[in-house]
Amino acid sequence: MKAPAVLLALCVLTLPPVAAAQAPPKNYTIDPWHIFVPKPVPNPVTRVVEPIPESNLTAEIVFVEMNDGVYSPIAVMKPAGNGPFPIVLLAHMNGGRGTQWLREWLHYGNWTPEQLLKAGYAVAWMRYRAEVNNVYGPPLRESTRQGRQLFNRGPFEYDDAISIVKFVKTLPYVDGNRVGYLGLSHGGEMAFKITSEYQGLRCAIAVEPAAGEYLGVGRRPPGSPEIPETRMEVTEEMLLGEKEETRGRIDMAVAMPRVNAIQTPILVMGRTNDDNMPVFRLSYELAREAGKQVEWKTYEHREHGFVFVRRNEKGVYAPDPVQSQSVKDAIAYFDRCLKK
Repeated sequence: MKAPAVLLALCVLTLPPVAAAQAPPKNYTIDPWHIFVPKPVPNPVTRVVEPIPESNLTAEIVFVEMNDGVYSPIAVMKPAGNGPFPIVLLAHMNGGRGTQWLREWLHYGNWTPEQLLKAGYAVAWMRYRAEVNNVYGPPLRESTRQGRQLFNRGPFEYDDAISIVKFVKTLPYVDGNRVGYLGLSHGGEMAFKITSEYQGLRCAIAVEPAAGEYLGVGRRPPGSPEIPETRMEVTEEMLLGEKEETRGRIDMAVAMPRVNAIQTPILVMGRTNDDNMPVFRLSYELAREAGKQVEWKTYEHREHGFVFVRRNEKGVYAPDPVQSQSVKDAIAYFDRCLKK
């Protein structure tokens, strides 16, 4: 016998209500494939205050997370006040040596960043991993495997510098739109590598940029005469001949796609007396020929690395006129690109 329609309707009406679907609890982990974290776990960044001898200045040594999860230390100094300030990052030659290197340079080689501080800039010495020689190639690409990072190659030192740039942009007293970079020698080459792949710098200064790997400069012919790192007597004819010989060893198919990718203004500072002067000059010329915003200055000096002034044997800073002028020129350039 069929149930009356009214009875069927009553049966439907008396069914228990269906419970509303509850959203799954939020997982606050950075590793969601493998662990559930019901509330955020603080990720403290270790900070150490370092007094700078014979001054009222202090630096804050901060350990910055790199893109592969390891940490690199930087030493940050800022002018009085809350900012936001423009900031200049300092890359001195090759990397490595960690916090010990930072402390030594804060104590005995801090004159140049102190001039930037007086000019109204926050400033940070950077440490990054050591250079891996002659392996510069494709940009770093990140994907995932089983929910975790997978890179197409190991990170390099200039990738660390990019991570540091991104970090300092988050500091409350820094204007993230006004980040500059001052790199010496290998640090100068890093300026070109960074700006070929990352557009987060407002401008950069490459001092004595050892950019032979970046430009794809081939080896000199066997039996070529040795050139000392510093020679005080050079002529325009010598420099021109060496530059053209070096240009002939550049793999333009390698160099120009890198140079063409640059969007950041760069000031290149050469050292007339350096054996690597042809590369300094060509890093500027190829960028200029590609229509990039590049400027050039060169100086005569006995010392590779003259832009960073160290204490002398008496324990005092005594910059010579060329060193003083080069730092004044650097500040003037930063004033144009970071303050105006």
